[in-house]
Amino acid sequence: MSIIEVRDLGKRYGPRVAVDSVSFEVAEGEIFGILGPNGAGKSTTVECVAGLRTPDRGTVSVLGRRPADVRAAIGVQLQASELPERLRVGEALSLFSSFYPSPVDWSERLGLTPHLGAEFGRLSGGLKQRLSIALALIGSPRVAILDELTTGLDPQARRDTWSVIEDVRSAGVTILLVTHFMEEAERLCDRVAVFRDGRIAALDTPAGLVSRVDGSTRVRFVPSAAVDVASLSALPEVGDVSFVGEQLVVSGSENLLHAVTSFLARKQIVARQLRVDQVSLDDAYVELTGGSGAADH
Repeated sequence: MSIIEVRDLGKRYGPRVAVDSVSFEVAEGEIFGILGPNGAGKSTTVECVAGLRTPDRGTVSVLGRRPADVRAAIGVQLQASELPERLRVGEALSLFSSFYPSPVDWSERLGLTPHLGAEFGRLSGGLKQRLSIALALIGSPRVAILDELTTGLDPQARRDTWSVIEDVRSAGVTILLVTHFMEEAERLCDRVAVFRDGRIAALDTPAGLVSRVDGSTRVRFVPSAAVDVASLSALPEVGDVSFVGEQLVVSGSENLLHAVTSFLARKQIVARQLRVDQVSLDDAYVELTGGSGAADH
């Protein structure tokens, strides 16, 4: 069952096209990721899904209705959210709790309990982000829209937040996640839409996106003795051999590592500083977006 349906979505700001003919569906209980450079139309798209912007063209439905008609069922954490400077964390949580019949307190899970008496204006960027997440989830939403979920969090806090989101999904919440952290997308997302220039350039699982990129493996090492490059290049698993300073870089098929190490062992050459590089979601993202970027929409 599709919880979110977007059909031919279009949005302009004056002469500038922010989103152009975007269509996708999000299944119940799915974590659906949105990736893309700044200016690709990510935030405009999720704001239309949240009912915060009105599309110029196309349709958006959440739980089979217009987003504006189901706002109580949608939790939203935006990329930039502000509260009154003097409002304390505990007061914000109490205020938002009063909006819902069955609120859920996320302050302990998100590390906010020691800061309940702190004023919003005195919070660090990371704590403001955690409070924003807590407020988005406080109403037990059926759909959670999280825009740049872990921006400003340190690596440990980021991983702790990922665990929270996995728990939220386990409870049956459907999540629309905008992120620029590839590791976050790979860990959390069932499927990912990559935006470029207001359109969806690709939509697939993280593994599916990676498989679209040239799947060569690269082995890097500093040989302990001179290597017969012609003989190494002649191996069927090897596609290319090059030097980067003292480092030898060999690219080729999936069985490249075994082929290279066996070759070196026969020649009694030690591979120092050995490293194996494989195609990642980062590589797929760069290829799909062309490395472009601009001010975010």
